[in-house]
Amino acid sequence: MLVFKFGGASVKDAEGIINLASVVEKYNANQLLIVVSAMGKTTNALEKLTKAYVDRDEEVHTIFDDIKKYHYDIIEELFDKNDQVFDDVANTFVEIDWVIEEEPHDDYDFIYDQIVSIGELVSTRIVNAYLNKAGLKSQWLDVRGYIHTDNTYREGVVQWDKTRTAISTEIPALLNKGIVVTQGFLGGTSENFTTTLGREGSDYTASIFASCLGAESVTTWKDVPGVLNADPKFFTDTIKFDELSYSEAIEMTYYGATVIHPKTIKPLQNAKIPLLVKPFTKPDEPGTVIKENGKNVFLKPVIIIKQNQVLLSLSAKDYSFISENHLSGIFGMFAASHAKVNMMQTSALSFTVCIDFSEDRFRRLLKQLNEEFNVKYNEGLTLITVRHYSTESLNELKAGKIILMEQLSRNTIQMVVK
Repeated sequence: MLVFKFGGASVKDAEGIINLASVVEKYNANQLLIVVSAMGKTTNALEKLTKAYVDRDEEVHTIFDDIKKYHYDIIEELFDKNDQVFDDVANTFVEIDWVIEEEPHDDYDFIYDQIVSIGELVSTRIVNAYLNKAGLKSQWLDVRGYIHTDNTYREGVVQWDKTRTAISTEIPALLNKGIVVTQGFLGGTSENFTTTLGREGSDYTASIFASCLGAESVTTWKDVPGVLNADPKFFTDTIKFDELSYSEAIEMTYYGATVIHPKTIKPLQNAKIPLLVKPFTKPDEPGTVIKENGKNVFLKPVIIIKQNQVLLSLSAKDYSFISENHLSGIFGMFAASHAKVNMMQTSALSFTVCIDFSEDRFRRLLKQLNEEFNVKYNEGLTLITVRHYSTESLNELKAGKIILMEQLSRNTIQMVVK
């Protein structure tokens, strides 16, 4: 039994969906569960729609119309005009109509999950319909009835016992009947509300299903040849890893490597299920295999770039030392705001921390911190992490940059730069 995950880039247009079907056909002799992300940049567009709705921006309907048109243009390329998929997609988009007709809910994260989740629901409707049209017997599955989470919207915490029972008791019978197509990134609460598992969380979804079903492997199909030592959007001389160990992959994702979601590896490591990262346009190429005894060969340093960072510096209003009691309170505020700490330093009178910037969460956090501390911050920064570095590689990366904070250990250096 195999689990496949297709990201947004692999289903961004009609050609991509046709290619997906050709990849699936190569493995059709296996039991196959397919996890699909929202198409192209749909999640970004739905985030923009969510903000416009909450802000009561008059552009909200224009943004929504553009999202619908993008999907309908793809459907029209793939299907006859009387195909059932048109109604299925229209009925799914209606869920957004219901939301934006009402006054915004007080909890932004709750609204976010109810709107942004529609991207995966629509993409899987289209993919499932096309697989059936191509003669690949497929069935659509609503993941929200199988991956159960708590009520932490935008960062749903999986309730593993309930999830494992639902998946292991019901999914095997479905797999015996044909391919199963479901959504990445989503979960459901006991009150039947939708949650999301964090941005780029479809990889995590695939690993949850694989671990609960005892899959032979998980393959995540990407627009890159495998796991590279650096993001090809920023670097032209990247190299691919043929193998990686679970532990090295966890380190890379922890520091922000975007090719795999940070939570993906642990369920697979626990079940000893290998993860394959392969190019969706060249499915016969080997890609990268991540497994228990994967060989880590570092011919070049691993360079991880995280943009849109904020550097916060806190000091006590009475100029007292930053003590353990201060730090306990600070981390409590960070946890409550779901602020991800990427790097930190403490001195006698100040605590400095680098976090991911999310405007709504950052403003809430800032309001809390200002009640107890003097706060200074810089936005629009970049965090560079280099593993297995060399002096030469560091000198190249530092050239022409203003370094605001730096930390060095045996294997890893991190720099917050302007």
